[in-house]
Amino acid sequence: MTDFLLELRSEEIPARMQLKAKEDLARLFNDALAKAGLVAASVETFATPRRLALIATGLPLATEAVSEETKGPKVGAPPQAMEGFLRKTGLSQDQLVERDGVYYAVVEKAGRQTADVLAEAIPAIIRAFPWPKSQRWGAASVSTESLRWVRPLQGIVALLGDAVVHCDIDGIVSGAETMGHRFHHSGVVTIGNAGDYIEKLRAAHVLVHFSERCRIIRDGATAAAEGAGLNLVEDEGLVIENAGLTEWPVPMLGRFDAAFLEVPQEVIQLTARVNQKYFVCHDAAGRLANAFVCTANIDAHDNGTAIVAGNEKVLAARLSDAKFFWEQDLKVALDDQAQKLAQITFHEKLGSVADKVERVAKLARWLVEEGIVKSSPERGGGARGASDGGGSLPPVSFDAESPLHRPSDGPPPRTEEDLADQAERAARLCKADLVTGMVGEFPELQGLMGGYYARAQGESDAVADAIRDHYKPVGQGDDVPTAPVTVAVSLADKLDTLAQFFAAAMPPTGSKDPFALRRAGIGLLSLITDNGLRGSFRKLLIETGAATSYVDLEAFLIDRLKVQQREAGVRHDLIDAVFSLGGEDDLVRLLARVKALQAYITTAEGANLLAAYKRAANILKQADGGEKTTVAPAQAGAHHVSQSGTTDEIGSSLRWSDADLGREDLALLTALDVAEPQAQKALEVEDFEGAMAALASLRAPIDAFFEGVMVNDPDPAKRAFRLGLLARFRDAVTQVADFSKIEG
Repeated sequence: MTDFLLELRSEEIPARMQLKAKEDLARLFNDALAKAGLVAASVETFATPRRLALIATGLPLATEAVSEETKGPKVGAPPQAMEGFLRKTGLSQDQLVERDGVYYAVVEKAGRQTADVLAEAIPAIIRAFPWPKSQRWGAASVSTESLRWVRPLQGIVALLGDAVVHCDIDGIVSGAETMGHRFHHSGVVTIGNAGDYIEKLRAAHVLVHFSERCRIIRDGATAAAEGAGLNLVEDEGLVIENAGLTEWPVPMLGRFDAAFLEVPQEVIQLTARVNQKYFVCHDAAGRLANAFVCTANIDAHDNGTAIVAGNEKVLAARLSDAKFFWEQDLKVALDDQAQKLAQITFHEKLGSVADKVERVAKLARWLVEEGIVKSSPERGGGARGASDGGGSLPPVSFDAESPLHRPSDGPPPRTEEDLADQAERAARLCKADLVTGMVGEFPELQGLMGGYYARAQGESDAVADAIRDHYKPVGQGDDVPTAPVTVAVSLADKLDTLAQFFAAAMPPTGSKDPFALRRAGIGLLSLITDNGLRGSFRKLLIETGAATSYVDLEAFLIDRLKVQQREAGVRHDLIDAVFSLGGEDDLVRLLARVKALQAYITTAEGANLLAAYKRAANILKQADGGEKTTVAPAQAGAHHVSQSGTTDEIGSSLRWSDADLGREDLALLTALDVAEPQAQKALEVEDFEGAMAALASLRAPIDAFFEGVMVNDPDPAKRAFRLGLLARFRDAVTQVADFSKIEG
């Protein structure tokens, strides 16, 4: 057994592609081995900006000889069948083996040298590599058949044991030589075998382990910040990106002018993070500090002084641009910015952004006036658990001394009229920041910047927060707004988006969702369920203008509800069981009923009741073509059975005395007389646990009924009576949910 090393060295591989490239290299290599009948004991892959490498251990030096057997025609088969089989195998008839009256072609294949297998596999892996983007280069690039790689491929190291595996692809010949760090090491590095690859490159200032570079960046950035009395804002995404940009990472602390802290802190953080790949820092009080940590790819002789100075200069230029946008945007009122939305197309079939804003404003006011969104005594920000940082950025604390940076601390609207006015006002301004310079530069800050501008220009905290958070929640797991004004605007915005696209016959199809309607649906449902918004779901959809498409939209949203609730452990079949009753379109009530149903149906008692329901339903379905029979509540010792749709013409009414009833008949009838009104009363006051408890009382008598009586009694009167009891049992259970939809 021996080990194999493969290194594919190129110009810089984009950081975002490296982790996936490691996985793809391992997969392609293992597939190539499997085709040849080889299996490695282990395969480990490595990625740096300039190389993609693999070490496979425990490879045999040759594949084993194999015998391949192909079944042919039977003895005595027509000549044409034999001729075709001989052509296929390339053998003559006397070379075939006869066994049990059938001819077989047996071909012995000698084993192959593993080096030969690898020599064929390496070019195939390179040509088949699935880079998201690749390029051709050099004189050969005029042909579409020329080699493609993520960046120009410069060298191949291929060693099986101590020997070079010889291969050639477009003039690039494999060998044992590679290159070290671009600046720290001049000349080639000769690799002896897979065992010394990692340490020889380390000596040449290249750390091939991605995880090691991540650890150095993570620990080094934290230490640099703490050395200055600051706290690093953790950002694992930046750790991974910087690890993909460096082969010898060295974190360094830099500073920027404190005057830039007047700019909203998310802007500073986004500028540092996205444009420059820098970490930001907090001071001891949790406020953004005028410091950053950059990651150099060199261990400088001056301890990085020149590198830090250069990075400080670049960041200062970026922040100067941001400060300019901030100051210029503040000079224009949001009302004036909103007027420009008429020039921006929302969708060619749905008008401009200004048209959308008008619809959203009217809908936000309607949501308040209809009492769907109500005033709340809660104080504070617009989203539950939301940091003031917004979006997907790491949290950044606001300067409590600045009125521009403070979170909402004002009182809620005093009346529903105030709430309606504020909801409409926020809705009319919520998209105004789309035309600002800052959002033009940083689209990720839309909404957030609108909140800043609104507060700076004197809008109430409730309005500013609603503008800031009206895009929330952005899909599953995001913070859900709870402030009433924010809820009204966010709900109206998502309702309008869904209704308009469905009305224009542009719903999501399959895996395609170009307008993110599934995400909008999840956000809409989260707003309703998390805030306990009561009202008719159907009426809500119709009010948005979806009158012609609300059935499709409703089905779409119920499907999204199942997806959303599956994350919370709620079974989809139980949602179907409640929703299919019809008339239940209050989502808060629907979910309360579903959760009570799930709590009961997952018990042994609930499972038994479900089984009894299904047995009763099957008997009723089979009885005389599905005749419909009911038994009225007991009165003064006589029991009335009504029957309709029968085929045996028993009659439309029968009376029976207690003396005619069996013990099980009477027990079930008595239990139904008690449970039915109890369940109905509990449902009327939305006591779904109480309704389940009422149904639970039927479990023992229905079990005893099935054990002790013959439903299909030869006596037509008894048969009709017992079918009527089962019909009453079925209908009593169906008050809560359609148990036929429940799995199990």
